[in-house]
Amino acid sequence: YAAIVLALLLGAFLLWRAITGWAPSRDDYPVQGIVVDASHGKLDWAMLAATGVDFAYVAATEGSKDRDPSFAANIASAREAGVRYGPLHRYDLCRLASDQATLFITTVPRSDTSLPAAVDFGFSEKCTSKPDRALVLSEVATFLSQIEAHLGRPAILKVSQDFEEHYRLSTSIDRTVWLEKTWLLPEYAARPWVMWTANPQRRIDGVDEPVQWVVVRE
Repeated sequence: YAAIVLALLLGAFLLWRAITGWAPSRDDYPVQGIVVDASHGKLDWAMLAATGVDFAYVAATEGSKDRDPSFAANIASAREAGVRYGPLHRYDLCRLASDQATLFITTVPRSDTSLPAAVDFGFSEKCTSKPDRALVLSEVATFLSQIEAHLGRPAILKVSQDFEEHYRLSTSIDRTVWLEKTWLLPEYAARPWVMWTANPQRRIDGVDEPVQWVVVRE
């Protein structure tokens, strides 16, 4: 009986390691990276670079009031380690687009070397409101025009499946899309994806907490 329990525990552990360690093949997707924020604590960026993190999207702002306290330190450390980085804003349907843009612009410095900004669209427990689609599209267009004027380049739309199905952002806003689907190719947008969160809970050396693992389709 003890041997059976041990075998089951070992099997469960190996399965857990396989799931949390999985990433798409580098042969298919040579460029792969992560999403990080303050919840990940202090990162060993040199270790991340050495173990295959080609780029990082670093949380900068959320809504109209929340700045990520680790943003400045993370982008400085990423730059020092040679990891390409881009800022990420988590969009809040309950806040005015102009207020969100102001927060982003006053937090994220313009840089000719950083990656395009990513804007994360998804439903959350903080905001249960689901405004009319026309209003949302208008507000998103306002937000994008302001942050893109600041950064000098188009942003990327990181859109969850339920948000896309409800608002169909990709049918009305012509931007690069970044989709999410664990282990399986995402096909829920109106245009082909360029970035894909393939494993939202991958464990890697250099960070204590699981990270979103993202690949780029070239």
